[in-house]
Amino acid sequence: MGIIRSIERCNTSRKVSASIEISPKQALESLELPGLFPQGVRVYITDIGSHPTQTLVSAAKRVRDLGYRAVPHFASRRLTTKAALEDRIIASTQDAGVTDILVVGGGEERPAGEFFSTMDVLATGFLDKYGITHVGVAGHPEGSPHFSKEVATEALRMKKSFGERTGAHVRIVTQFGFDGEKFVGWAEALSSSGIDLPVHLGIAGPTKVTSLVKYAAMCGVGNSVDFLKTKAWSLATLAIGYSPETVVGPIEQYLQEKSASPIEQIHVFPFGGAKNAAHWLKVRGSW
Repeated sequence: MGIIRSIERCNTSRKVSASIEISPKQALESLELPGLFPQGVRVYITDIGSHPTQTLVSAAKRVRDLGYRAVPHFASRRLTTKAALEDRIIASTQDAGVTDILVVGGGEERPAGEFFSTMDVLATGFLDKYGITHVGVAGHPEGSPHFSKEVATEALRMKKSFGERTGAHVRIVTQFGFDGEKFVGWAEALSSSGIDLPVHLGIAGPTKVTSLVKYAAMCGVGNSVDFLKTKAWSLATLAIGYSPETVVGPIEQYLQEKSASPIEQIHVFPFGGAKNAAHWLKVRGSW
């Protein structure tokens, strides 16, 4: 009886909502995609720099046609020219109905073309001109090997100013990590730097621990790898896989205790597969 009452109490507590991301190939070809996510949920479409504009636009169109909110990535340092960027934005808005995008640096040390940063893309004026009303920008709770904390903070201030000037709804979407309490502390500290943007915290979906360590190393979240190793290298965890609840739990506890918070939701990186991540989100009550 005590266990049942405990489960009932957990089920009645507020669960943090979530978005998810998929690759262009998944967006175009996955037979599981129809009905897999709730209608209207943000579905981010990754851009690793290897797909032509038409593929990315077609991926966004299918996501939209399935009833989801397509959010294409624009990786600044992988873009080439302003003319090509404008063409892609025109196609995304007119052919795929996109009004919401994520603009990130892209991780490349040397830009492929004219854009060195997210602000270079925002400064073109194309987003406002062609009806992009919502813009996600990157956040790095654990820092980045490519720039200092001070540079990252100033960049977020500039992006906040962009939203104020243009009327765009700007939000921060962070890299994934495994320390929920650290995530909360980072989000809370933003206001002291004059940044009051809503925050979507990146969370790795359920997957094998070995796969997760590989992805974390590839994405440059070294501190997270160290934290994960201290928490996850047990026979039990290796057998059953990584559970995001160890990260989401502290976040939800914080949200239940706070009347106001910059944390708006979580954003799921489905390293263990979109179907697996969707099942987890539905079972836990986020969807």
